[in-house]
Amino acid sequence: MTDAVLLTGATSGLGAWLAPRLGAAGLTVLVHGRDPERVAAAVAAVRDSGGRADGYVADLASLAECARLAAAVAERGDLRILVNNAGVGFGAPGAARELSRDGHELRWAVDYLAPVALTRGLLKTLRANAPSHIVNVGSVGQHPVDFTDLRMDRGYDGTVAYRRAKLALAAWTFDLADEVAGEGIRVDCVHPASLMPTAMVRESGYGTLSTVEEGGAATLRLILDDAGTGRYFEGTRPTRAHPDAYDPAVRAALRAATDEALRQGATG
Repeated sequence: MTDAVLLTGATSGLGAWLAPRLGAAGLTVLVHGRDPERVAAAVAAVRDSGGRADGYVADLASLAECARLAAAVAERGDLRILVNNAGVGFGAPGAARELSRDGHELRWAVDYLAPVALTRGLLKTLRANAPSHIVNVGSVGQHPVDFTDLRMDRGYDGTVAYRRAKLALAAWTFDLADEVAGEGIRVDCVHPASLMPTAMVRESGYGTLSTVEEGGAATLRLILDDAGTGRYFEGTRPTRAHPDAYDPAVRAALRAATDEALRQGATG
């Protein structure tokens, strides 16, 4: 059986660049996206390049759909690599706050809660198939989290919303690496490159500083190489995330808020 990699957000930008190259590396690529036609096109791109691929459609703004996706992938039994790449960017300048289906601020839901929910649903499989690897696609842009206002009811800024979710993603990466230490599961977080010409960057109105190829090459290297575990990278360079990501009090508050959100999602 060929090892499989689940790549979320595989139908555009960084994910679309990675998918055929993961197939070329000999992995079965489980292509995730929200739109069935775009998922089918991404699967075809992997197969056209000689790789194996299957498509999965899910809206990661819904915790129920995260659970459904995890169950479908776990049922295969062949997952060895999980790449949490899907995300929502800053949004258009001045855009209003958006909420997820479960009532969470949208960037917190998709860029943070969804990776956690999906990973938790797949940990049993990843343990069974160890050595395995989880790569969280983060950002150098990280902002402290106000745990008293996770919905950002008291004020909204799309850039802050995105960056606080990415700080949470980094902090959770380190927590998870500690949790699974000794189980053969590597967990890392990477900032691929700054302001690549992706749809989310174009929507934000920011200029570009790097290429998708640069970010893709750095991410692909981390996915395929053994770079240790519990680490944060900017491109191919190991470095430090925001100080809050290492703060025990912040990580404890994040665990509590996350557990509560996922409990509500499971019963909602």
